[in-house]
Amino acid sequence: MATYVSRPAWAPRIRALAPAWVVVPVGLALLVWWSLGLRNEELSVGYWVDEGLSVGIADRPLTDIPGVLRQDGSPPLYYGLLHIWISLTNSGERATHTLSLIFALAAIPLAFWGAGLVFGRRAAWFAAVLTACNPYISQYGQETRMYSLVVLLSFLATALFLRAYTVDERPARRWPVLFGLALAVALYTHNWALFLGASMFVVWLALLVLAPAAERRARVIDGALGFGITALLYLPWVPTLLFQAAHTGAPWSRKPDYEQITMEATHRLLGHTAWLVLVVAAGGGVAALVQAGRGRELTAQGRAVLAVGVIAVGTVLLAWEASQFSPAWAMRYLAIAVPPFLLLVAAGLANARGIGILGLIIVVFLWGYDVWPTTKSNVRPVAHAIGPSLSPGDVVVSTQPEQVPVLHHYLPPGLRYATLTGYVKDVGVTDWRDGVERLRASSPEHDLKPIMDALRPGQRLVMVTPIIFSMDRWNAPWTKLVRLRSAEFKQYASSDPRFAPTSVYPPFPRKEGPNPVEATVLLKTR
Repeated sequence: MATYVSRPAWAPRIRALAPAWVVVPVGLALLVWWSLGLRNEELSVGYWVDEGLSVGIADRPLTDIPGVLRQDGSPPLYYGLLHIWISLTNSGERATHTLSLIFALAAIPLAFWGAGLVFGRRAAWFAAVLTACNPYISQYGQETRMYSLVVLLSFLATALFLRAYTVDERPARRWPVLFGLALAVALYTHNWALFLGASMFVVWLALLVLAPAAERRARVIDGALGFGITALLYLPWVPTLLFQAAHTGAPWSRKPDYEQITMEATHRLLGHTAWLVLVVAAGGGVAALVQAGRGRELTAQGRAVLAVGVIAVGTVLLAWEASQFSPAWAMRYLAIAVPPFLLLVAAGLANARGIGILGLIIVVFLWGYDVWPTTKSNVRPVAHAIGPSLSPGDVVVSTQPEQVPVLHHYLPPGLRYATLTGYVKDVGVTDWRDGVERLRASSPEHDLKPIMDALRPGQRLVMVTPIIFSMDRWNAPWTKLVRLRSAEFKQYASSDPRFAPTSVYPPFPRKEGPNPVEATVLLKTR
């Protein structure tokens, strides 16, 4: 078993006053209650693009979800859970955000259990506190996406990996089995779990090489059991994954530069200023754990802290390196790496004693001020402003195709939808298949004119175009084409003498915000 760090002299007195079976559930309940207070302010905030996709994909028969994801590029587990949740509640913002909040809150006791499993009770409390107030988890715990579930599953897979492969003696057979199951579930939730699994496999190989010769055969069996179960369970999804990689990918993404992996990733994972405090406060404790062994032989905790450190850094590095060849980099995808980093920091802070406690207090204070924007998009107010003027049969043309699901969610029923490539049959999902090639082939004359010609006098055409405040995010293959085609389509529609503009929303002047759109309502007069 892993050897726990020694406890201060006052610990036995506290244990005598309150046994663990009382302190632990009460303490965790208080942390969950505190975290709930931090994470319930944005439950009613309007959806943005990705959340509209989540609801659109989930709001269909459960058995149809895996097939439609061939157009989207994601695994199916979260959408299946969201489908069940919507059937029990509704598809409103507060209801669907609550599901993510539940995952975020459940991560607190899981972090406690995972850290305690390998690093001891003191580290468990540090991990629980860090998880309860981490701003990254707080943000995605109030968003209708899979990222808080990814955090939950990454905690589970990482803790089980450490318990299965870093302890002194050969673990019970259940630990590799449970690890294999947890990693497979994570893979069915987000594709970046592949990078987590790959870094774990590298760590397992290193541990195998360092193991005594007499133990290697048994450790090979344990590794084959854990990773073999993952591979076997994930195998049915591999054909869909390969199709997605070939035909969907992430054309909206660009190759990440060094700043994105050194500064931006660090800030997103551990906070804009708090990351430095954590490095200083936890660094000494991590070093002490690594050096605690005799000679060159590592203790179980030394192996575990090195392993989780390599897993944390390796997951991010592998994702960054893969995005150099096939760009698919987004800060929100770093959810998979948050738990290994938090477990590493918790172990270091717990072993740093007084400095660790001081560091934790400072970080909790800093994270309290590490607030992210509450408004995610202006689609909801735009839809509410133009919706009363629209009637069934009117056509909404979104020149940013991925906005269609969220527009459909907020606009009145009975409308028809189109994008740069013509009418949209399934308004709940964006068809990313060979998307760049299809956008290159589009034109107003070929794709917009037939829609405008088919409208009868008295019907309305709504042109929804992105508002571009900064060119930086509009230079990837997909976004650059959306930017150029949006200007072309908007100009073409406004130049047609048969159509007269009746309203434009939002009005001028406009404030900069995330993911903004403009809606121009045109009435066909003849």
